[in-house]
Amino acid sequence: MKKIILNIGLLLGIMSSYTLSADELPVTERLVDTLSELAGGPHPGIRSNHAKGIMASGYFEASKEASDITYAPHFNTPKTDVVVRFSNASGVPDIADSSPDGFPKGMAIRFMLPEEEYTDMVVISVERFPVKTPEDFLGLLTAIKDSANSQAKPTPIEAFLEQHPETLTFVQLPKPAPVSYATEKFHGINAFEFENEQGKTVYGRYLITPVNGTEYLSDEERKNAANNYLQDELPERLNDTGAAKFTIALQIAEEGDVITDPTVVWPTERKIVQLGTLTLTEIMTDGESYAKANMFNPLAIPEGISPTDDPILLARPVSYAISFGRRLNP
Repeated sequence: MKKIILNIGLLLGIMSSYTLSADELPVTERLVDTLSELAGGPHPGIRSNHAKGIMASGYFEASKEASDITYAPHFNTPKTDVVVRFSNASGVPDIADSSPDGFPKGMAIRFMLPEEEYTDMVVISVERFPVKTPEDFLGLLTAIKDSANSQAKPTPIEAFLEQHPETLTFVQLPKPAPVSYATEKFHGINAFEFENEQGKTVYGRYLITPVNGTEYLSDEERKNAANNYLQDELPERLNDTGAAKFTIALQIAEEGDVITDPTVVWPTERKIVQLGTLTLTEIMTDGESYAKANMFNPLAIPEGISPTDDPILLARPVSYAISFGRRLNP
């Protein structure tokens, strides 16, 4: 079985073209630097974003419909072992689980394939991204940083939001605090191309939904929530109930839908295909060391799934790799 993992060195070369001037660092590296600065870092050995998290293990059971979409192995195997990392946004290692600054929540799934191979799925708890390109993301982060002590009117972030209505839409989204990572819905903000054995292709985005539904804290509960309530709740839930279950589905694009812009949300009436059920059974005892020693790569994908030309999608593993290298060599 041939595995497609886009070469990080090649990606670094590709994304090095995303520079603001000839003598500046690549945008992907400046993104990591700015994220670290906004989090009060650098924090040696810690992720530059989604620093705080917890890992669980379990398995994925593919649906019968999944093989109609793709011949990727994990969607054509009855049962596949998985490890999952839930996390809070931000590079602040001890950010309160209830903090709006920890929005969106993250979920990274690693499917264990034959011959010691794997494929990753990396999703967040919101259905859109704030910007269209890596350059705009750097612009957003820089505007946030520069606004901290700015006396300008408008401030840099106000000016940025005025020029980027898609970012303003994101900023104005509700930021609920889930009762549990197991009661949160997660979205794939980037589209992929899926091909089945007959050569039929579709474009789609992942949708991960808790089997027992979403559930969020009230304002009062959020105000009184413990700093680590999500990290504490998931082990208790798995110990008490034995499992946390999610469905993994795919929202299918129709002709004319934008597939390379993660700020664009497709209409809700688009077809949804159920790909299978994810069951988490226990907390990983070595989760912290595993998370530090591994990078979840949205472009670690097998045959049957291909990336689009979405610039945010192509930039993600490059920035992750830069952060990963610093994490291993602080």
